Amino acid sequence: MVGSQPAVPLVGRQEERKALDGLLDSVRDGQSGVLVLAGEPGIGKTRLLQYARSRSLDLQVAEVAGMEAEKQLGYASLHRMLLPFRDGLDELPGPQRDALGSAFGLASGLSAQLADRFLVGLATLTLLSRIARDNALLCLVDDAHWLDRESVETLAFVGHRLQADAIGMVFCTRTGMTPALNELPAMEVGGLPDLDARQLLAGRLNADAITRVVAETGGNPLALLELGTAFAGKPLPPAPLPLGPRLETLFQRRARALPGPAQEFLLLVALAPPGDPLVLWQAAARLGLPDDASDAAVSASLLEAGHSPVFGHPLMRSAVHSGASPAQRRTVHQALAGVIDPGRDPVRRAWHLGEASVGLDELVAAELEQAAEHAQGRSTQAMLLSRAAELTGAPGLRTDRSLAAAQAHIMAGDQASALAVLEQLHLAQEDPVRRAAAQRLRARVDMFFLQVSDVPAMLLQAAQSADARDAPVMRLEALHAALLARHRITGTTLPRVARAVLDNPKGDSSDPLLEALAVRVVHGHAAAVPVMRQAIATMLREDLRETGAPLAIMASVVAEELFDDRARWALLNRIDNADRDQGALYALRTTMLGLATSELWAGRFAAAEAFHAGMSDIVKVMGLPPPGPVHQVEMLAWQGREAQARAAARLAEAYVGQTGLGVLTNRIMHAVTILELSLGRYPQALACAASVFADDPPSYGNLILPQLIEAAVRCAEPAVAADALTRLTQRASATATPWAQGLLARSQALLSGDEDQYRNAIELLAQTTIVTETARAHLLYGEWLRRQARRADARIELRTAHQMFTAMGAALFAERARAELLAAGERAHSAAGATDPAGELTSSERRVADLAATGLTNAEIATRLFVTTSTVEYHLNRIFRKLGITSRRQLRS
Repeated sequence: MVGSQPAVPLVGRQEERKALDGLLDSVRDGQSGVLVLAGEPGIGKTRLLQYARSRSLDLQVAEVAGMEAEKQLGYASLHRMLLPFRDGLDELPGPQRDALGSAFGLASGLSAQLADRFLVGLATLTLLSRIARDNALLCLVDDAHWLDRESVETLAFVGHRLQADAIGMVFCTRTGMTPALNELPAMEVGGLPDLDARQLLAGRLNADAITRVVAETGGNPLALLELGTAFAGKPLPPAPLPLGPRLETLFQRRARALPGPAQEFLLLVALAPPGDPLVLWQAAARLGLPDDASDAAVSASLLEAGHSPVFGHPLMRSAVHSGASPAQRRTVHQALAGVIDPGRDPVRRAWHLGEASVGLDELVAAELEQAAEHAQGRSTQAMLLSRAAELTGAPGLRTDRSLAAAQAHIMAGDQASALAVLEQLHLAQEDPVRRAAAQRLRARVDMFFLQVSDVPAMLLQAAQSADARDAPVMRLEALHAALLARHRITGTTLPRVARAVLDNPKGDSSDPLLEALAVRVVHGHAAAVPVMRQAIATMLREDLRETGAPLAIMASVVAEELFDDRARWALLNRIDNADRDQGALYALRTTMLGLATSELWAGRFAAAEAFHAGMSDIVKVMGLPPPGPVHQVEMLAWQGREAQARAAARLAEAYVGQTGLGVLTNRIMHAVTILELSLGRYPQALACAASVFADDPPSYGNLILPQLIEAAVRCAEPAVAADALTRLTQRASATATPWAQGLLARSQALLSGDEDQYRNAIELLAQTTIVTETARAHLLYGEWLRRQARRADARIELRTAHQMFTAMGAALFAERARAELLAAGERAHSAAGATDPAGELTSSERRVADLAATGLTNAEIATRLFVTTSTVEYHLNRIFRKLGITSRRQLRS
């Protein structure tokens, strides 16, 4: 609960009231609103929450207040907040129901796995939206800085996804203490203005005292009230008044004035699980406290009376907790551990035992380790294992538990804590297998921070000492890192890593995509084709689950190595569905980048932009820094936004230098080649393409070939063009797909001037989803026809190319086609004046429209986009109005 109704009326706060009233009005109108109230302790944040509650008598209310004692218990606060709505869990989609049930310890059997926090977030969003269907809902979160990590990240996720759901969320937090809320709309709550502060003190102090108190407190309402009460009828001391952080001292002084049993009861209330009076009173009995131990604390206005007593202000709980000695806290923790049923709540009992222990205690360490298996959040699991390691005396077992804690930190996304655990280990004294396990974890931390260069060598070295089960996995992880690092790799080489994968036993581990790419690196493209085909078939057949590196990275690479655009689409869509079902947002970012490229090549630039926007939105939801235009260079090049494309390319090159992701260099060079070709700057295109050709990386080693051939032909470099054509011929023959054969025919036509090859290229490429290359085939054919003085025939091809480029928004290529049309004797409008009939749609509306056009239901669209069905309905209404249509059937056209 967010406190009881206050005895003191709310004074001032006109701006804050206006913001809260506006949010509530928006919620009543069926929209959503989020507001974070931030400020120093005692500034009046809780009082503003109480104001919002008092203005929401016609709304449903869900509320929770963070507790310092629960900060390390995953999903504890979320559980308390959603407990009144627990019956709604049965109505959730299966994966969401299982995830939220697991988070709350309600799942059993296979569904009792550790909850994925992003799937829990989606489940919470769905649950709250369904609650709000009956009546608008207001969620109030006090002391968000004391929420456990999983709860605050879940609620922040919900806050980011709300749009048209009749849900309002108001958070209160201390300034700068809750990074998860940083990107949500916020208002800084300051001290009361002079007149309002004086009104609050009226009748409590004399005029001179009021002047001094107002000046020294900066208008902090809690400080004003506490000092007004403490010094009513008394002179103020000459020393600085206790305010700001010193307010805790004031509360501690008041608590220490109480009898011993009352002080111990206060500490018990601060540490006991909220909302569980049975545990509280049983622990009080175990401590030997009298039944009336709370009376003195209630009389001192530190506690509010009741069977389940609560502090009069959250700061009082913090003051009591921090003011107690370690021995006093251990005593209360021990009492609580003694009354909590290990079968009902093993995690909380183990945590209290750990906090009650000093030195080494293997019995408690073992219970902590066992409880970690029941933990509902990764950070809770890491906390329990770390404490277990601290209490462990046996060196080897202590290392094992530390490694398990580091692994849990990594899975929780807390790489800094994982690194801190690893750096405390004395690995020189450990056996080789444990050293190898530690090296692997360190490599994972480096991969998370995108410091890729050293990772392949680190993992290869670890694999030499690892046990037979882990070594093959480490070598595959090394290959993945090496493929990303490429020329930035240190301490080893890509071929050496690939050979290690092929030459050593696989054990039970298998990664068909990586193993196929190992063949490509060691034995060449032709030898790898059948292996890559088998890998694609396996991926299209088997169930997919993200367990490590995002599946979409190597799936895209292998499909592009095979020039198989349809397999690429199918694979990425399967992975996309799997990522969304699992709530695997870390992997979904990469999958969406791959799908953005598919849409780009299909000539649907707006859809590609929508995927990029969705990826950026997911990054924001995850609390990661925005990616910027680093991954958009090719899209900007195709759109003809030259200055932005070149700026993005420079940023991407700097990013390569910072991270060691050498694979991006070839991607950038390929994109800039496209840009230079669109501008007719063939020498510059040739230079960019030649560098990729020389490196011949998987994927872009294929994609660069037709670009290099065009640039070389235009630059009168027949030897360069011939070398590239030889490689393209070999690969098109090996893969035998319309994409490969179409590019080959177009390239042969450029070199030979064979008109049949131009027509063959257009016919083959028209069978693919690669519309951009089809349009370029028409352009190149039209250019050749004009140079053969066949102006009427040229105009047909050039007109087709111009229309295709204009429709997709490829401004520079459209301008190139327009210039050729003019030279062929026809006037063509500039591409700048073209408009997309759906151009008024926002990126979110575009994505909803695209999904609706495929036949997905609103619920299915909501799951894929991590929004609610209400938001989907809202977007569809706007889409229909903007496009002037009335049905989903019309969207498909």
